[in-house]
Amino acid sequence: MKDNQTMVAAGFAKMGIETARRHVFLCPGPECCAREAGLATWDELKARLKACGAPALRTKAECLRICAGGPWMVVYPEGTWYGGVTPERCERIVKEHVEGGRPVAEWIVRTQPLEGGGA
Repeated sequence: MKDNQTMVAAGFAKMGIETARRHVFLCPGPECCAREAGLATWDELKARLKACGAPALRTKAECLRICAGGPWMVVYPEGTWYGGVTPERCERIVKEHVEGGRPVAEWIVRTQPLEGGGA
C-alpha cells in the first residue's frame, strides 16, 4: 500500500496540475437547473477536454451559489462566468475559450478574475 504522500503526488500528476493553464468549474444543479441537463453538460465538458487535450483542469462544483439560470460554468484564470451552459454551448466554450483563449462574449454573464493569483 502506498503512503499518503505518494498517493497525493500521484493524484496531482494524474490531473496534470503542472501543465494546466485554465481551470473550469461547472455546477450541474440541482438548484440552478434540472439535474439531468446539468449532468449532460458535465459529460460534454469531460469528453471535450479529453478529446482536445487542452491543458485544463475540470471540477464539478455542486454549487456555485447562483441558484438560477444554470448550469453555471466559470473559467479561471480569467474568472469568466457563463450561465445556461448547454452541451452545445459547452462545446463552443471549450473550443474557443479553453483551447483558444478567446472567451465567448455573447454568453458571458460576468468576468471577475481573482486578485493575487496565488501564494
